[in-house]
Amino acid sequence: MWRSFFLAMGVFSLLLGAECLAIDQATIKPRIQGGQVIRPEKTVQPPDWAPWSLMAGGAVIVLYTFTLPRRVKD
Repeated sequence: MWRSFFLAMGVFSLLLGAECLAIDQATIKPRIQGGQVIRPEKTVQPPDWAPWSLMAGGAVIVLYTFTLPRRVKD
């Protein structure tokens, strides 16, 4: 179970880093309910170091999952 969890987190980090590398900014839509704005529009700009750090960390985590034993037998 831990192996699959770490593998999923590593792949997620790799994909998020690749996405940050491809975009300059992301705009999150405002949340509107009943004609009223509950949460205003938000713009996120990832810093220059974020894509490379996310991809490097994700690669290390994915490589780490391959060193974990498949199953511990008692």
